[in-house]
Parts: sequence; C-alpha cells; structure tokens
Amino acid sequence: MSTPENNENVAEAAPGSGVPAITSDDVAKKSWFARLPIVSHLRQSVGLQRGMLVTGLVLCGIVLICAIFAPLIAPYGFNQLGTADGNFGSKLPPGGTHIWGTTVGGYDVFSRVVWGAQTAVAVIIVAVIMSIFAGVILGLVSGYLGGWLDRILVVIADAVYAFPTLLLALVMSIAISGGQSSAWGGIAAAAFSITVVFIPQYFRVVRAETLRLKAEPFVESAIVLGASKTRIISKHIFRNATRTLPLIFTLNSSEAILTLAGLGFLGFGIEPTSASEWGYDLNKALPDVTSGVWWTSVYPGLAIVLTVLGITLVGESMNDLNDPRLRVRRKAKTKIAKSVEVK
Repeated sequence: MSTPENNENVAEAAPGSGVPAITSDDVAKKSWFARLPIVSHLRQSVGLQRGMLVTGLVLCGIVLICAIFAPLIAPYGFNQLGTADGNFGSKLPPGGTHIWGTTVGGYDVFSRVVWGAQTAVAVIIVAVIMSIFAGVILGLVSGYLGGWLDRILVVIADAVYAFPTLLLALVMSIAISGGQSSAWGGIAAAAFSITVVFIPQYFRVVRAETLRLKAEPFVESAIVLGASKTRIISKHIFRNATRTLPLIFTLNSSEAILTLAGLGFLGFGIEPTSASEWGYDLNKALPDVTSGVWWTSVYPGLAIVLTVLGITLVGESMNDLNDPRLRVRRKAKTKIAKSVEVK
C-alpha cells in the first residue's frame, strides 16, 4: 500500500481515520467542473449574491433557449405576413392566434421577439469572441515587449476609446454594409462594429496585467532559465493576465445588445425580411405609441431590458464574488467524514 512518503501524488489522510489516501490527480479530475467560472461562482455565492446570480442565469437561460429553439417556439417565421387563410392584419391586439398582437407591418410580435433572441446571441458571440481574440493578443504583446510598439498601440486604443460607442459603431456599420444588409451580412456588420469598440477595453485590461506580471519573480526566473518571449507570454503570463476576462465578457455582452439595438433603432440594423432585430422593431413602433398601440413597442423593449438585466446581474455577481472584500462568506459548517474500511 502506497504512503505519502513514497508517492508525492497522494494526499495525506487523517491518522487513524481509516480513510484511504486520495491522489491529487483524482481530486483534479473531480473538481475541474467545479472550477468553471459560472459553476465556481454559484458554489461560492450565498444570500443576495446568489439570488442575483441565479436570477441573471435564469434570464440568460431563457434568451438562450429562445435563440436555440426559435423555430420550435415561434408560431410563425420572423418575416411571415400570413397563412393559407390570409394575411394576419395590421396592429391586431394581443389575443387569439397572436398572443402579443401584430405590428403595423403585419408581423406577429411574439414571433419577432423570439427570433430576435437568435440575432442578439449571434452578434454577442461573434463580436465578443473577435474582440477578446484581438484585444488579448495585442495586450500581451504590447505589455510585455513595450517600446515604440507599445506607445503606438496605446495611442490608437485611447483614440478609439475616446469616441462614443454608438457613434463609432454607426460609422463602422455604414462603412461595412452601407447600413442595409442580409441576415448574416447585418450580423457581421454589427459584430465588426462592436468589435472595434470593445478591443481597446480588453487591450487595456490585459496590458495592465501583463505589465504587472512581467516584473514578478516567476517571470524573471523563466527569463534567467532562457525561456523564449513566446513561451513566457503564452505559458506564464497569458493564464494569469486573463483571469478577469469572464467578468468583462458579461459586461461587454450587455453593451453589445444595447449597441445592436441602437443601430437598429436608428435604422442601420438588419432588414425585417432578413432577420428579426429588437431595435428595428422599436423604431417601427414609435408612431404606434401615440395612437394607443402599446404592444408593438413594449415586448421588444422588455426583451432588450430583461436580456441586459440578466447579463448585468451575472456580471455584477461575478465581480462581487471575485473580490474578497465584497464576497459574503458562508457560515462554517462541520463536515463529518465517513470512514471507509481498507480492503
């Protein structure tokens, strides 16, 4: 039978407890799921922080379900104006076959809102992933190498960051697609527009962490041992400099929704015949507000508000749980270990 003295991968068992030693490899295999960002935060949360996190996850989960199963949930297509029995009609009140009514153009509001979740999730995924990829690489290279390259990248990032988010996204959308495009063309245009806005944020965070980490003893030791710059950046700095990215991801996702809705509201979003987009529907519902037709604007607006609220609650909860000064700790509980007989 192995002992802690002759096997360094074996965890020390309590003397006389009869509990067999557990290897560190076994612990790692069992706990990898518990170390995932959302899962680990959910296990640590308690009280109000857990309530905020669970509420945010529920709202985000509803949006994801609508995005994935939109063809099954929505009774009609996003650009469907009627059935074999005839057209839907304009500005029909909620009820009957149209539970949320119809728009001035004759579209089913419920179907448009459900299909809009698919567009929103697609833009978030494309935009945030592209901005993370570009921002992290530029931040690592700029922070570690320094010199003239660092100064140029900082000036460019500051110049881009100084522009208003929506205005910059609007200019980029016009330059990319002329403001009008197909479904994937509109998603790509909105994603590229938002990516340009988000890159400086990731760049700043990763660069600041890289500047701090490259002065740490473990990095200096790697330099003394002859490790290349590529290895130091990829193996030693990358993992430590990107720990806050899940938090920034959630906060930027909510901003991406608002930017996409702003583009659609201003008329530079996706055409209704190509895909459903909440901001565009709000733009077309403006004249209905004064005439008492409330359902064409309330439901797309609620979709935007609840989606942003869900993502923000998740992000704020993760921020509180990552900060030991803000995290609410659990009360100490006595753990009773069951003794297992060694065969």
